[in-house]
Amino acid sequence: MPFFNILLLSLFTLAIYSCSPGEQEEGLEQAGKILENPTKRLVLSSDIDWEQLNPARGDQSPQAGTVWGDRKGEVATGFLAKFVDGFSSPPHIHNVTYRAIVIKGLIHNDDPAAADMWMPSGSFWTQPVGEAHITSAKGEENIAYVEIDRGPYLVQPIEDAFDSGERPVNIDAINIIWLGADKTNWVSSDSEAEISFLWESSNQKGLRGLFVKLPAGHRGQLSSEGAIFHAIVIQGELDYQMAGETTTLDPSSYFGVEGAATHQLANEAEEAVIIYVRTNGKIGLS
Repeated sequence: MPFFNILLLSLFTLAIYSCSPGEQEEGLEQAGKILENPTKRLVLSSDIDWEQLNPARGDQSPQAGTVWGDRKGEVATGFLAKFVDGFSSPPHIHNVTYRAIVIKGLIHNDDPAAADMWMPSGSFWTQPVGEAHITSAKGEENIAYVEIDRGPYLVQPIEDAFDSGERPVNIDAINIIWLGADKTNWVSSDSEAEISFLWESSNQKGLRGLFVKLPAGHRGQLSSEGAIFHAIVIQGELDYQMAGETTTLDPSSYFGVEGAATHQLANEAEEAVIIYVRTNGKIGLS
């Protein structure tokens, strides 16, 4: 459809989506040159602490595991949401806008009256504040990464729905536009890595979200210039080197850093690795 083509073109050119004011992330004052020994943090998927996402629903609630930030506080946060096979929420709204990426399984997120549109791993969607919607899942294991610019993240009744002026976005993984070294100078000419720009903040200068794809056999560096840097593995197994030791990060695992840094990455598997990155500076792939 023409509208969808326009939407994809907008994403290709770094479309600007509205973000909540008051971005509160640690390390904002540390932007600058690459640090020799930056403070890095790894969180393995096996280390995630899970709790009820919506305690009011009891055993029917999805599970949530905070990766960075504080989902119940007022700061920007990234967390995982896990759904059982066949889960479908009642119509509801949220008090904040969120972005989300499917990591495992199939997720449907749309207006309560919309037909099912099952999004697989690597798909991206946004949910505007105040807009009525449902979320459903199917598959043996269903996990999504959810990100907010300001908390707390709350589930509220549909009776409180309102139109904020924002509009939702649903992009299937097959419609993600990838850019290689021939299309962007963020990838060095000798690298086969690719990136895809997903969103850019209109309120926080330089704050953006993007995908990074590393092909099988890739060995190289990811340099990050911003004070903010959060990354989560969406697909594949990533070998991450820190302090002379290599740790394999599977889907839902996280690495982050306060301040500019260089990250040593490798993909020894036979499938591509896809990483989601949230940062407020330019990155470089080699």
